[in-house]
This record gives sequence, C-alpha cells and structure tokens, in this order.
Amino acid sequence: MTDTPSIHTFKIESIDGKTINFADYKGKKILIVNVASECGYTNQYAQLQELYELHSDKLVVIGFPSNDFGGQEPGTVAEIQEFCSSKFGVTFPLTTKVNIKSSPVHPIYEWLTQKSRNGVMDANVKWNFNKFLIDENGRLVKALPSSVTPLDEEILNWIGA
Repeated sequence: MTDTPSIHTFKIESIDGKTINFADYKGKKILIVNVASECGYTNQYAQLQELYELHSDKLVVIGFPSNDFGGQEPGTVAEIQEFCSSKFGVTFPLTTKVNIKSSPVHPIYEWLTQKSRNGVMDANVKWNFNKFLIDENGRLVKALPSSVTPLDEEILNWIGA
C-alpha cells in the first residue's frame, strides 16, 4: 500500500467555470476520459452518456477536453460545451481544456500516468478517448486505450463488480 493520495484530493475547473471536486465522488467509481470533438472516436460521447445515465448511482464519467492529440479539440470551452450538448446530449461533467502531453501537464494526468504518484502503474495516453478506471476509494484500477468503447464488456463488468 502506498501513501500516495487518492484522486479524491484533486479539484479542477469544470467547462462551465465551476469546480469539480473529486472528493464529492467518494464511494462511486470514476471513469476519466480525454475527449475531442474532431476525432474518429468522437462518437464515443454517445456511449459515455449512455453509460453515465445507466449507472449514475455508482459511476461518474468525467470528460477532459484536450487538444494534445492531432489538434482535434481546437474549440473554446464554450464551443466544446455547445458541441457536446447539442450533438450528444452530454450531461456528465466536463472539465476545462487540459494539457495531457504538452507542458504543463495537468496534475490529474500526472497522477494518472505516473506510478510514483498514483502508486499503481505508469500509463501512456496515446490518443483521444483513452480511459482510466478509478475505484470507489479513489484508487487507479486500470487504463484502457481509445479502441475500448465505453460499453465494452470489460468496463461493464468492472462497474458491476
């Protein structure tokens, strides 16, 4: 066991200028996903929303818009929010735009990708719609590539466990 803090110690600005406090999600599983509006995986927004609606009693989905992968999220936060709402009916929390690969890397992504910080694993975010699974205690469980869809059996089994 490590003394590394859980994700529950973090806060981040939401896309609408409020604060997302991860401590509010103690006791729930968290799926963190880096999102982009102009990506081949953008249609995953629909499945992320479906997953969020189906399992909102025990899961929160949090989208992190980033322009770090192929420049596929060039919009302003207002444009991103409008796109997600009008195209996919997104109601799950979205953060302000963050850096995942470019400097300065957002502290949450430093925590997600560095074993020295999360106490579990090193992970490499290779593209948009990479997913991180966090347990009810705020501990990192697994990283999944973009090709694993939000309604994949692996994610559904994890939620049900």
